[in-house]
Amino acid sequence: MTSDVLIIGGGAIGLAIAVELKLRGGSVTVLCHDFQAAATHAAAGMLAPDAENIPNPVMGSLCRRSRALYSDWTQKLEDLTGLNTGYWPCGILAPVYQGQGDKLNASTTAHTAQFPYWLNQAAIHQYQPGLGSEVVGGWWYPEDGQVDNRALINVLRTAAESLGVEFKNGIKVEAFLQQQGEVQGVQTNTGVIRAAHYVLATGAWSNELLPLPVSPRKGQMLKVRVPDFIPELPLTRVLFGDNIYIVPRRNRSIIIGATSEDVGFTPHNTPAGIQTLLQQAISLYPQLQDYPIQEFWWGFRPATPDELPIFGTSHCKNLTLATGHYRNGILLAPITAALIADLIWSQKSDPILSNFHYSRFHSQSSTPTSMFTHSANFSKGNIAVKDAIHPVSIDSPLVIAGKTFQSRLMTGTGKYRSIEEMQQSIVASGCQIVTVAVRRVQTKAAGHENLAEALDWTKIWMLPNTAGCETAEEAIRVARLGREMAKLLGQEDNNFVKLEVIPDPKYLLPDPIGTLQAAEQLVKEGFAVLPYINADPMLAKRLEDVGCATVMPLASPIGSGQGLKTTANIQIIIENANIPVVVDAGIGAPSEAAQAMELGADALLINSAIALSQNPPAMAQAMNLAAVAGRLAYLAGRMPLKTYASASSPLTGTIIN
Repeated sequence: MTSDVLIIGGGAIGLAIAVELKLRGGSVTVLCHDFQAAATHAAAGMLAPDAENIPNPVMGSLCRRSRALYSDWTQKLEDLTGLNTGYWPCGILAPVYQGQGDKLNASTTAHTAQFPYWLNQAAIHQYQPGLGSEVVGGWWYPEDGQVDNRALINVLRTAAESLGVEFKNGIKVEAFLQQQGEVQGVQTNTGVIRAAHYVLATGAWSNELLPLPVSPRKGQMLKVRVPDFIPELPLTRVLFGDNIYIVPRRNRSIIIGATSEDVGFTPHNTPAGIQTLLQQAISLYPQLQDYPIQEFWWGFRPATPDELPIFGTSHCKNLTLATGHYRNGILLAPITAALIADLIWSQKSDPILSNFHYSRFHSQSSTPTSMFTHSANFSKGNIAVKDAIHPVSIDSPLVIAGKTFQSRLMTGTGKYRSIEEMQQSIVASGCQIVTVAVRRVQTKAAGHENLAEALDWTKIWMLPNTAGCETAEEAIRVARLGREMAKLLGQEDNNFVKLEVIPDPKYLLPDPIGTLQAAEQLVKEGFAVLPYINADPMLAKRLEDVGCATVMPLASPIGSGQGLKTTANIQIIIENANIPVVVDAGIGAPSEAAQAMELGADALLINSAIALSQNPPAMAQAMNLAAVAGRLAYLAGRMPLKTYASASSPLTGTIIN
């Protein structure tokens, strides 16, 4: 064990938790991939629960609780280090422009702030000279303030290290190593690191390790400086406008921010982003147009779908979550540290934590209660199908990596016209294994937005796949994420992964070298690897030798519906394999599915042929019947081929006149 608690993430949240735990007597290690990349460095440091008029009352309460801690918290940090955090309870002024409706009327504007003050046009211009002429009033929030975010993060790191926290920069955590609902360690670029308890505080990068709905929201910012010929600071309070804020510092710099862009991890400042900020800032406070620009930068806020943080317990008893703080990471640092330290060190859970638990994104399954019965009845036009069947007793079950399945048909979740059509088709197929593209679920791609809730994962075995990965390294990372996704959905012992390494965008042919490299590593990490490959008998044997659970040769290019174009090679693979052979990709019709099973394939994986048919549930049922028929035909043994005719009713023994 390296420590009592291992914190993954070296931003304000991770370091604040580290300091608090250390002060309570814990031994703490912080792992940080890139200290300068933390969102804390790119923030403005506003402490604005009132000015932001946060609509969620629980979130508003949490933010105000944290703001109330700020004075004592920063004083404690400054006493520990002798450094200044730049905490300044300067208040925030929110100007209002002509035409902003109810914002002009103090009596009709709803505010969550306890003590907001309305300033009319004359009062606000007297209170803050230099505002734009279009400002006709504003709200004054005296309880709000600011902290110098860059000073704060350096004070936090200094405080942590001075207390004895071990801070390791340049360490990239690649995966959690889990077993039976407990984290056993973390795999890093320097090896495995272990502790008694773990905290995930990686901000916008959180869903690279766990399938949490946290995504980056890029913000561009800039800084200007008050010229030396102006003797006194012209601005001594934060200005908070629509889509713009202006934050003056006591060192004569002024922060202007921030854009909010849903562009992933796209780096760099852009002319459009900076121009928008400057135009809005100058409109609000015109004299900024004459101030020299000091710096531009950008950062990535960790956003969640409901813009609320995720913290508290997780699916593992020794893993705590502290991420997704979006715009309020700096503000919430002290309260997050206190709540998480209480939870870990004192096993005391504040009731407010229940509002921010990760499980709120995994609502009760929307699947109808009858969704996963063993019979189904779907009709369209004159087609009606029902009563899915399974092989008769002459067959043994399908066994993959020690897990037993009755159905030999696997299906997918992509390309359907609707979630409902996908649900119905999976029922009609009788399948027990459904493959899911980890990246599409992670990014909530079209058709995958509610996939976690759409299927009953207590009855279906998830087969996470690495679709979209072009390199072995990429596939390994996504496979690890897929394993975490399965665990979050209740499949604690699911270590399956359908391995796809596909750099070819046109024909989607798998990379044999990359597939073998990724398979070797994933097998070492305890995965049951089901690799998607070209119908290459030599590669299939190599993959079996490195420990793969199956091989999955393509019948023809994926999604092409061309049917069995690689029959001879698939036969060789089946003949030589000591692990299940699953024919994957290219099957377009039930007759082709039956033919593949007649060759001796152990199972089929079919998606496009079902999803793109005119009646997917009916086609799913047909594929199920074809898989069963083909398997039974293979087991029964077909009659021998002859070069001559043989009457079905021979003449021997018949009565002859």
